[in-house]
Amino acid sequence: MPDPVLPGARRPEAPTRRDFLRTTVAFGAGALALPVLPPRTARRSPPADAVIQIFLQGGLSHIDTFDPKPDAPVDVRSSFRPVATAIEGLQFTDLCRRTADVADRLVVLRAVTHTEAAHERGTSNMLTGYRPSPAIHYPGFGAVVAHELGPRSDLPSYVCIPDARIPDLGTGYLSSAYGPFSVGGEPVERDFEVRDLTPPKGVADERLARRRRMLEELDGGYSTRADAVVATEAFYEQAFRLVDSEAAREAFAIAEEPDRVREAYGRTRFGQRLLLARRLVAAGARCVVVTASGFDHHDEVARGLRARMPEVDRGFAALIADLESTGLLDRTLVLLTTEFGRTPKLNRDRGRDHWPRAFTVLAAGGGLKRGVVLGATDASGAEPEDAPVTPADLAATWFTQLGIDPTRRLMSPGDRPIDIVRGGRVLREIVA
Repeated sequence: MPDPVLPGARRPEAPTRRDFLRTTVAFGAGALALPVLPPRTARRSPPADAVIQIFLQGGLSHIDTFDPKPDAPVDVRSSFRPVATAIEGLQFTDLCRRTADVADRLVVLRAVTHTEAAHERGTSNMLTGYRPSPAIHYPGFGAVVAHELGPRSDLPSYVCIPDARIPDLGTGYLSSAYGPFSVGGEPVERDFEVRDLTPPKGVADERLARRRRMLEELDGGYSTRADAVVATEAFYEQAFRLVDSEAAREAFAIAEEPDRVREAYGRTRFGQRLLLARRLVAAGARCVVVTASGFDHHDEVARGLRARMPEVDRGFAALIADLESTGLLDRTLVLLTTEFGRTPKLNRDRGRDHWPRAFTVLAAGGGLKRGVVLGATDASGAEPEDAPVTPADLAATWFTQLGIDPTRRLMSPGDRPIDIVRGGRVLREIVA
Protein backbone atom coordinates (compact mmCIF):
# COMPACT_ATOMS: atom_id res chain seq x y z
CA MET A 1 0.00 0.00 0.00
CA PRO A 2 1.46 3.42 -0.83
CA ASP A 3 2.17 5.80 2.03
CA PRO A 4 -0.80 8.05 2.78
CA VAL A 5 -0.43 11.70 1.89
CA LEU A 6 -1.43 14.00 4.71
CA PRO A 7 -3.75 16.89 3.90
CA GLY A 8 -1.74 19.90 2.80
CA ALA A 9 1.10 17.76 1.48
CA ARG A 10 1.69 17.38 -2.24
CA ARG A 11 1.31 14.07 -4.10
CA PRO A 12 3.11 14.15 -7.46
CA GLU A 13 0.95 12.91 -10.29
CA ALA A 14 2.25 9.89 -12.17
CA PRO A 15 3.38 10.76 -15.74
CA THR A 16 1.46 9.16 -18.59
CA ARG A 17 3.20 7.18 -21.35
CA ARG A 18 2.63 10.13 -23.72
CA ASP A 19 4.26 12.54 -21.22
CA PHE A 20 7.26 10.25 -20.95
CA LEU A 21 7.73 9.96 -24.73
CA ARG A 22 7.28 13.70 -25.26
CA THR A 23 9.89 14.51 -22.62
CA THR A 24 12.35 11.94 -23.94
CA VAL A 25 12.10 13.14 -27.55
CA ALA A 26 12.45 16.79 -26.54
CA PHE A 27 15.52 16.04 -24.48
CA GLY A 28 17.11 13.99 -27.26
CA ALA A 29 16.56 16.72 -29.84
CA GLY A 30 18.06 19.46 -27.70
CA ALA A 31 20.68 17.70 -25.66
CA LEU A 32 23.56 18.46 -28.04
CA ALA A 33 22.84 22.17 -27.92
CA LEU A 34 22.75 22.39 -24.13
CA PRO A 35 25.83 23.37 -22.17
CA VAL A 36 27.19 20.96 -19.61
CA LEU A 37 25.99 22.27 -16.27
CA PRO A 38 27.88 21.69 -13.04
CA PRO A 39 26.15 19.42 -10.55
CA ARG A 40 23.62 21.21 -8.37
CA THR A 41 25.06 22.13 -5.01
CA ALA A 42 23.34 20.70 -1.99
CA ARG A 43 20.90 22.97 -0.23
CA ARG A 44 22.38 24.52 2.89
CA SER A 45 20.93 23.19 6.08
CA PRO A 46 19.00 25.79 8.08
CA PRO A 47 20.60 27.35 11.16
CA ALA A 48 18.08 25.75 13.54
CA ASP A 49 16.50 22.31 13.63
CA ALA A 50 14.40 22.75 16.78
CA VAL A 51 12.60 25.46 18.72
CA ILE A 52 11.56 25.88 22.35
CA GLN A 53 8.83 28.50 22.63
CA ILE A 54 8.04 29.75 26.13
CA PHE A 55 4.74 31.59 26.44
CA LEU A 56 3.91 33.53 29.61
CA GLN A 57 0.13 33.88 29.70
CA GLY A 58 -1.47 37.06 30.96
CA GLY A 59 0.82 39.76 29.60
CA LEU A 60 4.22 40.18 31.28
CA SER A 61 5.06 43.72 32.39
CA HIS A 62 8.05 44.83 30.33
CA ILE A 63 8.72 47.84 32.59
CA ASP A 64 9.05 45.61 35.66
CA THR A 65 11.34 43.08 33.95
CA PHE A 66 13.31 43.70 30.76
CA ASP A 67 12.71 47.40 30.00
CA PRO A 68 13.00 49.37 33.25
CA LYS A 69 12.55 53.14 33.22
CA PRO A 70 14.34 54.26 36.39
CA ASP A 71 14.21 57.94 35.44
CA ALA A 72 10.47 57.96 34.67
CA PRO A 73 7.91 59.55 37.01
CA VAL A 74 6.99 57.61 40.14
CA ASP A 75 3.65 56.49 38.68
CA VAL A 76 5.52 54.85 35.78
CA ARG A 77 8.80 53.46 37.02
CA SER A 78 8.99 50.04 38.60
CA SER A 79 9.50 49.43 42.28
CA PHE A 80 12.19 46.93 41.30
CA ARG A 81 15.71 48.25 40.97
CA PRO A 82 17.57 48.22 37.63
CA VAL A 83 20.60 45.93 37.40
CA ALA A 84 23.38 45.72 34.84
CA THR A 85 23.36 42.83 32.36
CA ALA A 86 26.11 41.05 30.47
CA ILE A 87 25.45 43.48 27.58
CA GLU A 88 27.15 46.80 28.19
CA GLY A 89 24.64 49.57 28.81
CA LEU A 90 21.62 47.24 29.01
CA GLN A 91 19.62 46.97 32.21
CA PHE A 92 16.94 44.59 33.47
CA THR A 93 15.26 44.80 36.87
CA ASP A 94 16.54 42.87 39.85
CA LEU A 95 13.72 40.36 39.29
CA CYS A 96 15.77 39.10 36.35
CA ARG A 97 19.31 38.88 37.78
CA ARG A 98 20.07 35.39 36.41
CA THR A 99 18.72 36.27 32.96
CA ALA A 100 20.84 39.44 33.09
CA ASP A 101 23.91 37.24 33.56
CA VAL A 102 23.23 35.34 30.30
CA ALA A 103 22.13 38.40 28.31
CA ASP A 104 25.30 38.20 26.19
CA ARG A 105 23.78 35.08 24.64
CA LEU A 106 20.39 36.68 23.96
CA VAL A 107 18.60 38.85 21.46
CA VAL A 108 16.50 41.45 23.29
CA LEU A 109 13.62 42.78 21.16
CA ARG A 110 12.43 45.84 23.05
CA ALA A 111 9.91 47.32 20.63
CA VAL A 112 7.51 44.47 19.85
CA THR A 113 4.14 45.96 19.03
CA HIS A 114 0.62 45.10 17.87
CA THR A 115 -2.91 46.40 18.39
CA GLU A 116 -4.75 43.52 20.13
CA ALA A 117 -5.46 44.45 23.75
CA ALA A 118 -7.73 41.49 24.65
CA HIS A 119 -6.08 38.34 25.99
CA GLU A 120 -7.54 35.97 23.40
CA ARG A 121 -6.75 38.25 20.47
CA GLY A 122 -3.26 39.12 21.66
CA THR A 123 -2.50 35.45 22.28
CA SER A 124 -3.71 34.55 18.79
CA ASN A 125 -1.57 37.25 17.22
CA MET A 126 1.58 36.17 19.05
CA LEU A 127 1.13 32.40 18.60
CA THR A 128 0.15 32.44 14.92
CA GLY A 129 1.69 35.64 13.53
CA TYR A 130 -1.77 36.68 12.32
CA ARG A 131 -4.35 39.02 13.73
CA PRO A 132 -7.40 36.89 14.61
CA SER A 133 -10.08 36.63 11.97
CA PRO A 134 -13.73 35.57 12.19
CA ALA A 135 -13.39 33.89 8.80
CA ILE A 136 -10.50 31.51 9.44
CA HIS A 137 -8.58 29.97 12.32
CA TYR A 138 -4.84 30.15 11.70
CA PRO A 139 -2.50 27.34 12.79
CA GLY A 140 -0.12 27.74 15.69
CA PHE A 141 3.57 28.07 15.06
CA GLY A 142 4.27 24.46 16.09
CA ALA A 143 1.60 23.05 13.77
CA VAL A 144 3.22 24.78 10.79
CA VAL A 145 6.61 23.40 11.85
CA ALA A 146 5.14 19.88 12.06
CA HIS A 147 3.47 20.30 8.64
CA GLU A 148 6.56 21.63 6.90
CA LEU A 149 9.36 19.67 8.56
CA GLY A 150 7.77 16.47 9.86
CA PRO A 151 9.35 14.25 12.50
CA ARG A 152 13.08 13.64 12.79
CA SER A 153 12.89 10.84 15.35
CA ASP A 154 10.37 8.61 17.06
CA LEU A 155 9.20 11.62 19.08
CA PRO A 156 6.27 13.77 17.94
CA SER A 157 7.31 16.81 15.92
CA TYR A 158 5.25 19.13 18.11
CA VAL A 159 4.91 18.82 21.88
CA CYS A 160 3.16 21.06 24.44
CA ILE A 161 4.14 21.13 28.12
CA PRO A 162 2.02 20.67 30.14
CA ASP A 163 -0.87 20.77 27.65
CA ALA A 164 -2.35 22.51 24.61
CA ARG A 165 -5.39 24.16 26.17
CA ILE A 166 -4.75 27.46 24.40
CA PRO A 167 -6.76 27.19 21.14
CA ASP A 168 -4.07 28.98 19.14
CA LEU A 169 -1.64 26.15 19.82
CA GLY A 170 -3.84 24.03 17.57
CA THR A 171 -3.76 23.27 13.87
CA GLY A 172 -6.22 25.92 12.64
CA TYR A 173 -7.04 25.28 8.99
CA LEU A 174 -4.39 22.53 8.72
CA SER A 175 -5.22 18.88 9.24
CA SER A 176 -5.50 17.75 12.84
CA ALA A 177 -2.75 15.27 11.97
CA TYR A 178 -0.28 18.09 12.74
CA GLY A 179 -1.65 18.76 16.20
CA PRO A 180 0.48 18.89 19.35
CA PHE A 181 1.24 16.00 21.64
CA SER A 182 0.26 17.11 25.16
CA VAL A 183 2.41 15.82 28.00
CA GLY A 184 -0.60 16.10 30.30
CA GLY A 185 1.27 16.17 33.61
CA GLU A 186 3.79 18.12 35.66
CA PRO A 187 7.43 17.01 35.36
CA VAL A 188 8.12 18.37 38.86
CA GLU A 189 5.87 15.74 40.44
CA ARG A 190 7.61 12.73 41.97
CA ASP A 191 5.26 10.29 40.20
CA PHE A 192 5.34 12.10 36.83
CA GLU A 193 4.84 9.90 33.80
CA VAL A 194 3.38 10.36 30.36
CA ARG A 195 0.35 8.16 29.91
CA ASP A 196 0.33 5.38 27.33
CA LEU A 197 4.09 5.41 26.64
CA THR A 198 4.20 1.75 27.63
CA PRO A 199 1.87 -1.07 26.54
CA PRO A 200 -0.99 -1.88 28.92
CA LYS A 201 -0.04 -4.25 31.71
CA GLY A 202 -0.81 -7.84 30.87
CA VAL A 203 -0.77 -7.26 27.12
CA ALA A 204 2.01 -9.33 25.54
CA ASP A 205 3.97 -8.09 22.53
CA GLU A 206 2.33 -10.69 20.29
CA ARG A 207 -1.15 -9.61 21.35
CA LEU A 208 -0.25 -5.95 20.80
CA ALA A 209 1.03 -6.80 17.31
CA ARG A 210 -2.27 -8.59 16.50
CA ARG A 211 -4.23 -5.52 17.59
CA ARG A 212 -2.07 -3.34 15.37
CA ARG A 213 -2.64 -5.59 12.34
CA MET A 214 -6.38 -5.58 12.95
CA LEU A 215 -6.39 -1.79 13.12
CA GLU A 216 -4.46 -1.54 9.85
CA GLU A 217 -6.94 -3.91 8.17
CA LEU A 218 -9.90 -1.87 9.41
CA ASP A 219 -8.35 1.41 8.27
CA GLY A 220 -7.55 -0.11 4.89
CA GLY A 221 -11.25 -0.65 4.27
CA TYR A 222 -12.03 3.04 3.92
CA SER A 223 -12.56 4.09 0.34
CA THR A 224 -11.95 7.79 1.05
CA ARG A 225 -9.02 9.65 2.49
CA ALA A 226 -10.99 12.11 4.58
CA ASP A 227 -9.07 14.30 6.98
CA ALA A 228 -10.48 12.53 10.04
CA VAL A 229 -9.29 9.14 8.75
CA VAL A 230 -5.81 10.33 7.80
CA ALA A 231 -5.41 12.28 11.05
CA THR A 232 -6.48 9.28 13.13
CA GLU A 233 -4.02 7.05 11.29
CA ALA A 234 -1.25 9.59 11.86
CA PHE A 235 -1.95 9.73 15.60
CA TYR A 236 -2.04 5.95 15.89
CA GLU A 237 1.24 5.69 14.00
CA GLN A 238 2.78 8.29 16.29
CA ALA A 239 1.51 6.39 19.34
CA PHE A 240 2.96 3.11 18.07
CA ARG A 241 6.33 4.79 17.44
CA LEU A 242 6.35 6.11 21.00
CA VAL A 243 5.44 2.74 22.49
CA ASP A 244 7.99 0.91 20.34
CA SER A 245 10.86 3.34 20.93
CA GLU A 246 12.99 3.03 24.04
CA ALA A 247 14.77 6.28 23.12
CA ALA A 248 11.46 8.16 22.97
CA ARG A 249 10.40 6.86 26.36
CA GLU A 250 13.77 7.82 27.83
CA ALA A 251 13.36 11.38 26.55
CA PHE A 252 10.37 11.84 28.85
CA ALA A 253 12.13 10.21 31.83
CA ILE A 254 13.10 13.44 33.57
CA ALA A 255 13.82 11.52 36.78
CA GLU A 256 17.00 10.26 35.08
CA GLU A 257 18.47 13.78 35.15
CA PRO A 258 21.20 14.34 37.77
CA ASP A 259 20.02 16.21 40.87
CA ARG A 260 22.44 19.07 40.20
CA VAL A 261 20.79 19.71 36.81
CA ARG A 262 17.29 19.58 38.22
CA GLU A 263 18.30 21.96 40.99
CA ALA A 264 19.87 24.36 38.48
CA TYR A 265 16.50 24.74 36.73
CA GLY A 266 14.67 24.95 40.06
CA ARG A 267 12.37 22.35 41.56
CA THR A 268 9.35 24.31 40.36
CA ARG A 269 6.68 23.61 37.78
CA PHE A 270 8.19 26.12 35.38
CA GLY A 271 11.78 25.02 35.84
CA GLN A 272 11.05 21.34 35.32
CA ARG A 273 8.89 22.06 32.28
CA LEU A 274 11.90 23.77 30.70
CA LEU A 275 14.20 20.89 31.60
CA LEU A 276 11.81 18.42 29.97
CA ALA A 277 11.70 20.67 26.89
CA ARG A 278 15.49 20.51 26.67
CA ARG A 279 15.40 16.70 26.92
CA LEU A 280 12.79 16.50 24.15
CA VAL A 281 14.62 18.70 21.62
CA ALA A 282 17.84 16.82 22.39
CA ALA A 283 16.00 13.59 21.54
CA GLY A 284 14.56 14.91 18.27
CA ALA A 285 11.36 16.91 18.87
CA ARG A 286 11.05 19.78 16.39
CA CYS A 287 8.95 22.23 18.39
CA VAL A 288 8.25 22.25 22.12
CA VAL A 289 5.93 24.89 23.57
CA VAL A 290 6.08 25.54 27.30
CA THR A 291 3.25 27.60 28.79
CA ALA A 292 2.93 29.22 32.21
CA SER A 293 0.06 31.35 33.50
CA GLY A 294 -0.25 33.98 36.20
CA PHE A 295 1.05 37.21 34.63
CA ASP A 296 -2.17 39.25 34.39
CA HIS A 297 -1.46 41.77 37.13
CA HIS A 298 -4.18 44.41 37.19
CA ASP A 299 -3.53 44.98 40.87
CA GLU A 300 -0.37 44.87 42.97
CA VAL A 301 1.90 44.09 40.04
CA ALA A 302 4.99 44.13 42.22
CA ARG A 303 3.58 41.53 44.59
CA GLY A 304 2.40 39.34 41.73
CA LEU A 305 5.72 39.42 39.90
CA ARG A 306 7.68 38.82 43.09
CA ALA A 307 5.77 35.54 43.39
CA ARG A 308 6.07 34.46 39.73
CA MET A 309 9.27 35.82 38.23
CA PRO A 310 11.96 34.10 40.35
CA GLU A 311 11.15 30.68 38.89
CA VAL A 312 10.99 32.14 35.36
CA ASP A 313 14.31 33.93 35.82
CA ARG A 314 16.04 30.86 37.22
CA GLY A 315 14.59 28.38 34.77
CA PHE A 316 15.14 30.49 31.66
CA ALA A 317 18.76 31.32 32.54
CA ALA A 318 19.43 27.65 33.33
CA LEU A 319 17.94 26.58 29.99
CA ILE A 320 20.20 28.94 28.04
CA ALA A 321 23.30 27.85 29.97
CA ASP A 322 22.39 24.16 29.70
CA LEU A 323 21.74 24.30 25.95
CA GLU A 324 25.07 26.01 25.45
CA SER A 325 27.02 23.57 27.63
CA THR A 326 25.53 20.59 25.78
CA GLY A 327 26.18 22.12 22.34
CA LEU A 328 22.49 22.45 21.54
CA LEU A 329 22.09 26.23 21.63
CA ASP A 330 23.52 26.84 18.16
CA ARG A 331 20.86 24.56 16.64
CA THR A 332 17.96 25.30 19.00
CA LEU A 333 15.94 28.49 18.76
CA VAL A 334 14.65 29.65 22.17
CA LEU A 335 11.83 32.20 22.45
CA LEU A 336 10.41 33.88 25.56
CA THR A 337 7.13 35.55 24.62
CA THR A 338 3.86 36.84 26.06
CA GLU A 339 0.67 38.22 24.51
CA PHE A 340 1.36 41.90 25.26
CA GLY A 341 2.96 44.22 27.79
CA ARG A 342 1.41 46.28 30.58
CA THR A 343 0.47 49.96 30.80
CA PRO A 344 3.30 52.37 31.58
CA LYS A 345 1.30 54.08 34.32
CA LEU A 346 0.31 52.22 37.44
CA ASN A 347 -3.43 52.17 38.05
CA ARG A 348 -5.11 53.02 41.36
CA ASP A 349 -4.65 49.40 42.52
CA ARG A 350 -0.89 49.57 41.98
CA GLY A 351 -1.29 47.26 38.98
CA ARG A 352 -0.80 47.62 35.26
CA ASP A 353 -3.41 46.96 32.59
CA HIS A 354 -3.15 45.49 29.06
CA TRP A 355 -0.77 47.29 26.71
CA PRO A 356 0.01 45.81 23.25
CA ARG A 357 1.68 48.92 21.82
CA ALA A 358 5.15 48.13 23.23
CA PHE A 359 6.71 45.17 25.06
CA THR A 360 9.76 42.90 25.10
CA VAL A 361 10.49 39.47 23.62
CA LEU A 362 13.70 37.51 24.29
CA ALA A 363 15.28 35.05 21.85
CA ALA A 364 18.48 33.03 21.66
CA GLY A 365 20.31 30.37 19.66
CA GLY A 366 19.26 28.87 16.36
CA GLY A 367 21.59 30.99 14.24
CA LEU A 368 20.76 34.31 15.90
CA LYS A 369 23.37 36.85 16.92
CA ARG A 370 24.40 37.06 20.56
CA GLY A 371 24.23 40.02 22.87
CA VAL A 372 22.07 42.11 20.56
CA VAL A 373 19.40 44.65 21.50
CA LEU A 374 16.99 45.59 18.73
CA GLY A 375 14.60 48.48 19.18
CA ALA A 376 13.79 50.84 22.02
CA THR A 377 10.73 52.33 23.65
CA ASP A 378 10.16 55.93 24.64
CA ALA A 379 10.92 57.39 28.07
CA SER A 380 7.83 55.84 29.64
CA GLY A 381 7.86 52.51 27.79
CA ALA A 382 4.62 53.39 26.04
CA GLU A 383 5.55 53.44 22.36
CA PRO A 384 8.30 52.05 20.10
CA GLU A 385 10.91 54.73 19.57
CA ASP A 386 13.17 52.71 17.31
CA ALA A 387 12.92 49.53 15.19
CA PRO A 388 9.35 48.36 15.92
CA VAL A 389 8.76 44.62 15.44
CA THR A 390 5.41 42.99 14.71
CA PRO A 391 4.23 39.42 15.41
CA ALA A 392 4.44 38.76 11.65
CA ASP A 393 8.09 39.88 11.68
CA LEU A 394 8.79 37.49 14.53
CA ALA A 395 7.07 34.59 12.75
CA ALA A 396 8.90 35.29 9.46
CA THR A 397 12.22 35.27 11.29
CA TRP A 398 11.60 32.12 13.33
CA PHE A 399 10.35 30.17 10.29
CA THR A 400 13.33 31.28 8.20
CA GLN A 401 15.79 30.13 10.88
CA LEU A 402 14.14 26.70 10.78
CA GLY A 403 14.41 26.49 7.00
CA ILE A 404 10.73 27.20 6.32
CA ASP A 405 10.02 29.73 3.59
CA PRO A 406 7.65 32.27 5.20
CA THR A 407 6.36 33.32 1.76
CA ARG A 408 5.19 29.79 0.97
CA ARG A 409 1.46 29.15 0.83
CA LEU A 410 -0.48 26.40 2.54
CA MET A 411 -3.85 25.09 1.45
CA SER A 412 -6.88 25.69 3.61
CA PRO A 413 -10.24 23.92 3.19
CA GLY A 414 -11.76 24.77 -0.16
CA ASP A 415 -8.28 24.76 -1.76
CA ARG A 416 -7.68 28.34 -0.76
CA PRO A 417 -3.95 29.17 -0.59
CA ILE A 418 -2.88 31.14 2.51
CA ASP A 419 0.54 32.62 3.18
CA ILE A 420 2.43 31.05 6.08
CA VAL A 421 3.21 34.63 7.11
CA ARG A 422 1.55 37.72 5.69
CA GLY A 423 3.32 41.06 5.70
CA GLY A 424 6.20 40.11 7.97
CA ARG A 425 9.87 40.75 7.30
CA VAL A 426 12.85 38.67 8.37
CA LEU A 427 14.76 40.57 11.05
CA ARG A 428 18.18 40.50 9.38
CA GLU A 429 19.55 42.70 12.15
CA ILE A 430 19.49 39.76 14.57
CA VAL A 431 20.45 36.91 12.23
CA ALA A 432 24.07 35.79 12.42
